[in-house]
Amino acid sequence: MLATLFQPDLRYRRASRLFLKALALIYFAAFVSLAPQISGLAGPDGILPFHFYLEDALREHGLLALLQVPVLFWFGSSDFVLTGAAWAGAGLALLLLAGRWERGALILLFLLYLSLYRAGQIFMNFQWETLLLEAGLLAIFLQRGPTVLVLFLYHWLLFRLRFMSGFFKLATGDPSWVGLTALDHYFETQPLPHAGAWYAHWLPEWLHRAGVGFTFFTELLVPFFIFLPRPFRLAAVAITLLMQLMILATSNHNFFNLLTIALCLLLLDDRALDRLLPWRRSGTNEQPESEPAHPGLAHKASLSFVALMLLVASLAGFYGAAFHRPLPPLLAQLVQSVQNFGVGAIYHVFPNMQTERQELVVEGSNDGEHWQAYRFRYKPQELDRITPFIVPHQPRLDWLIWFVPTQHPAQLYWFGEFMYSLERGAKPVLALLAHNPFPEQPPKYLRVTAWRYRFTTPQERRQSGQWWKREYLGLFPMVPPRRP
Repeated sequence: MLATLFQPDLRYRRASRLFLKALALIYFAAFVSLAPQISGLAGPDGILPFHFYLEDALREHGLLALLQVPVLFWFGSSDFVLTGAAWAGAGLALLLLAGRWERGALILLFLLYLSLYRAGQIFMNFQWETLLLEAGLLAIFLQRGPTVLVLFLYHWLLFRLRFMSGFFKLATGDPSWVGLTALDHYFETQPLPHAGAWYAHWLPEWLHRAGVGFTFFTELLVPFFIFLPRPFRLAAVAITLLMQLMILATSNHNFFNLLTIALCLLLLDDRALDRLLPWRRSGTNEQPESEPAHPGLAHKASLSFVALMLLVASLAGFYGAAFHRPLPPLLAQLVQSVQNFGVGAIYHVFPNMQTERQELVVEGSNDGEHWQAYRFRYKPQELDRITPFIVPHQPRLDWLIWFVPTQHPAQLYWFGEFMYSLERGAKPVLALLAHNPFPEQPPKYLRVTAWRYRFTTPQERRQSGQWWKREYLGLFPMVPPRRP
């Protein structure tokens, strides 16, 4: 029985190679997006300098900090090192795409992205980071060829992503999801909506309700198709692909949807790919000479260990989150130790739907009377401008500021550090902005105003040419927090 888990499944040879190419492109996009941002986010003169984080971890945990924070930056986290790591990752992704030194490239890609994921702290605390890390870790084993076990782990990852997202939408009891009104708000209140969101927002309400129903269908029922016979798996691919394309048409979610689509490739056997892609069949079943027909003992042992850790961490973590019950201390520690490596995560995409959009405008002045606004690169600010389609890029400062109106302590902390960076004129942080109205020296005063933003109606847009209208709420944080 156990031996069959390590048997090569030659039905998925071509899908596996195609997935590795797609993963290489996604890794490349993730590293290139992060490279010009990381010094402003986590460098020595950034918003949250990573060397302070490492010093605190070493003080608190001693040498165990090396396992608590598994990164390559213990001997240095300068701007050069952080940025160099991102560009090195981009280079390795191209190497993987070219099919050169694949095993070594995959190992280093995982280690580099894990290090940057931990270095970015709250700016990298997103579910697509852990999705990429787990997909990248499993790819180290997939590179030797698809086996029954590694394919199951990929299917388990896709199942968790899709099913947990739907489960937690209902488990939170959010009235927008339960009442099928979530899409009445989603397009307008998401972090960085592009023009497609404006058009989708004004679709008929019945279509919004149908869209929520389709969301539940794709997230609660379709994931089970993954483990059913071939026709169901193919249906899961088609339905999930349709859902991801609709999200791309209305949202800027960096590489998240592209990675979800890539994971679906591993549900397609070579027979299906022969019909979908114009590839010649000749020679496709031949094993490369450099790859053994069957995995060796070291490969089996390491894959078995990874599989056990992923299954325990994901199942126990889901149980604790779903039923709000504390795990036994040893199990909780094991789950945390696995998740320290960015894998075994719990997924809950938009479990609570925002019904109001609050935007913050950061302003400076030298006399306390005449104020000039700092301009962000992508987030909504000017009324006649909407975020362009920027997939797969993620502007992390613009994205994270969307959370600040909740006034959660963690959000207020980093935002306070950001304001302090403006106060002292930190160049790496200012480089993250589109416009600094005080290029010579920082202003004497800073303030933040809060506004309620809404999409203009089609009639208002025809008359004014503006995408947004807004209402002044007051000085931040002396305004009611956004809920949820």
